Amino acid sequence: MSGERRTAEFWILALFFALFVLFLYGPLSAILILSFQGPGGGLTFPLNGVSLHWFHNLTQQQAVGDFGSSFRRSFLLGIMVMLVTVVVSLLAGLAFRRKFLGATPLFYLSIASLVVPSIIISLGIGVMFQQIGLRPSWYTSAFGAHLTWTLPFGVLIMFAVFNRFSPSYEEAARDLGATSWQTFRHVVLPMIAPMLIGVGLFGFTLSYDEFARTLMTAGTYNTLPLEIYGMTTNVTTPVLYALGTVTTLFSFLVILLTLGAIVWIGRRRLRGQGTT
Repeated sequence: MSGERRTAEFWILALFFALFVLFLYGPLSAILILSFQGPGGGLTFPLNGVSLHWFHNLTQQQAVGDFGSSFRRSFLLGIMVMLVTVVVSLLAGLAFRRKFLGATPLFYLSIASLVVPSIIISLGIGVMFQQIGLRPSWYTSAFGAHLTWTLPFGVLIMFAVFNRFSPSYEEAARDLGATSWQTFRHVVLPMIAPMLIGVGLFGFTLSYDEFARTLMTAGTYNTLPLEIYGMTTNVTTPVLYALGTVTTLFSFLVILLTLGAIVWIGRRRLRGQGTT
């Protein structure tokens, strides 16, 4: 088996995958390396010493850019969008398990925003807020704009989950005397919990780095993507690379915590099955 020769198709696919990984992580690795430039280093190679100077510079007052506040706004906005996306997607998935009048038009209406250019949605929401006399801000208009991006994905994921969910589990619980709420809490919810965590992670990440739908709706105060974009035309030091490294590590940390939560839920489920 180990002596089997690889076909030409294998090497072509392997080369394609290697180029894909290089294209995906090459720029990221360059930013990671350049963020450790020495105090006198610039935005390009070669490195002029190695230090944590630019990471320390992130904690100081900048001539251009407000890292801390923009990060907090993006983080809070991502949490808000994540919670609403999980709840609404779950309720939509439960509702569409049964046929009702207008289900098909409602489904297509709920995912229509995926085919509309993001900048058009951002512009439309921003204009609408101005017309009704409300000032656009990151926690109102931008919040709504992000939901037009995250909710369709969450709803589609929950549709796929419930299409594969066997109703026999619920029927067995009801036969044992469980109420509808008990059936949902003790049977349905534990089984779909990993998928709900996935929907939440998806909603958070889509909102956290969303630029186009935030551009016309964030109002006076920028989120982190808008702040970074504004800094690219003014900041000429590797502090921008240090910011990119920190935000990338934060994203990986969120992913690792989510995977840890999924593994923990899976182990609890297996432990519960073993004790029954």
